[in-house]
Amino acid sequence: MNTLGIIIIIAMAAEFGLNLIINVLNLMNSSKPVPEELNDIFDTNEYRKSQKYTRHKTFLELITGGFMLIITWVFWLSGGFNYLDLLLREITTQPILLGLIYCLSLLIGSTLISLPFNIFATFVTEQKFGFNQTTVKTFIGDQIKSLLLTVVLFGLLLSIVLTIFEYSNYAWLVCWIAVTIFTISVTFIAPAWIMPLFNKFTPLEKSELRTKIEDYAANVNFKFKNIFIIDGSKRSSHSNAFFTGFGSTKRIALFDTLVKEHSENEILAILGHEIGHYKLKHIHMSTFIGIITTGIIFFILSIVIELDTLYQAFGMDYQSVYSGLIFFSFLYTPVQLILSILGQYISRRNEHSADKWACENGQDGSTLISALKKLSAHNLSNLTPHPAYVFFNYSHPPIQQRIELIQNLK
Repeated sequence: MNTLGIIIIIAMAAEFGLNLIINVLNLMNSSKPVPEELNDIFDTNEYRKSQKYTRHKTFLELITGGFMLIITWVFWLSGGFNYLDLLLREITTQPILLGLIYCLSLLIGSTLISLPFNIFATFVTEQKFGFNQTTVKTFIGDQIKSLLLTVVLFGLLLSIVLTIFEYSNYAWLVCWIAVTIFTISVTFIAPAWIMPLFNKFTPLEKSELRTKIEDYAANVNFKFKNIFIIDGSKRSSHSNAFFTGFGSTKRIALFDTLVKEHSENEILAILGHEIGHYKLKHIHMSTFIGIITTGIIFFILSIVIELDTLYQAFGMDYQSVYSGLIFFSFLYTPVQLILSILGQYISRRNEHSADKWACENGQDGSTLISALKKLSAHNLSNLTPHPAYVFFNYSHPPIQQRIELIQNLK
């Protein structure tokens, strides 16, 4: 263990410690009485239930994170990364194939170790609070499909990155271009080929709801290909709505639980918010930021993987591109935290802007507020999150802030 290794361990511990502190603050804040303007979301019993739900999820996340951190340290400090590398070198020394086997072995190992926590979250926590609708058969099927899909897509992307770094003179630049093309391609492929592997997309039949959606979309010049109902209720009673695809291929996707629990005008208000994201170019901005961030990451990576001290910190006998990628992810932790905070801040601003756009383009603010309150009630949302927790973790503003903004617009 050298100085760089000690720095990485301290950074990982600091990140977990910071996460622990803000979660404790959030739990303390969740015991506050419900704000007066949100009294109509929960009755007393439901509010207590939402507080318990927040506590259960928080404890499980902290236990999971702490356990995975300890496992990582034990594996690292016992020479696990080097031992796995030496073991696989007895099978092959071809750098690309060796790198694929090495990284996928770590990925599958991590997935299996975290599997009991996923099972507990689904069949204990979500079950206890009435959200889980997943059968054992569906859960097993999802895990197998997710693992196979990850192996295929991750394996393909990793093979591209390893090949470029092994044989290209301008690896970081070529990788940046290749990964950008790959990511955008998957975005186009996902709605038609990946998402249907997990959920059934049924076109919304001719109805008053469909007519209202089509009329509103035409009024705000929003083009889409079709409207689908997703059988989200076979896994969870949580509600959601989203768009997939780009340009004229966009699809509107509504969870069946959303359609069941909300009025047609409330659904329209939610879609107005989502359309606002497109009209305000939030999707384009997010994609652009992601592309720039990817380029910066690959540039830094190209420098870091040449450092002998990086491999010494993990006790490696051989230096390789694939192990360098793994170790760089640990070293990148502080930078990732900063980027995450910035990303969450931008996302919260965009959510406010989308609410404002919807209210200024045909949607009634009171109806949008009613829809947001129902979503909060059905999802047992924490109505009093601590500001520090919001700062680090929330991609959406707390519902109280969203309601105040909409009321000020009125």
